[in-house]
Amino acid sequence: MQSTLARRALGHLVPPKIATPASVSTGGSSASTASVVDFYSKLPKGPLPTSASSGIRAKYFDGNNASGKPLVALIGGMILFGYTLDYHMHLKHHKNHHH
Repeated sequence: MQSTLARRALGHLVPPKIATPASVSTGGSSASTASVVDFYSKLPKGPLPTSASSGIRAKYFDGNNASGKPLVALIGGMILFGYTLDYHMHLKHHKNHHH
């Protein structure tokens, strides 16, 4: 059962089996070899085109204006959230028990 689950989970990662050893070794003029050549001729050639990134990544991490301001803001926000949570819990502790 586990092999079936693994096959289903990883099935989209494995390319379709187009060329089998039997179809490739029979010669260059078979119909199956023509389908393999047709499949590979439709694939894009050359380097991967660069995509223009947008949003926070393009604004702060890519290009000439790269900075760490979002990371500093995230760390500051986490500290502020932690302090607020700690303060709230401290007030909750002192609600009925003053020390």
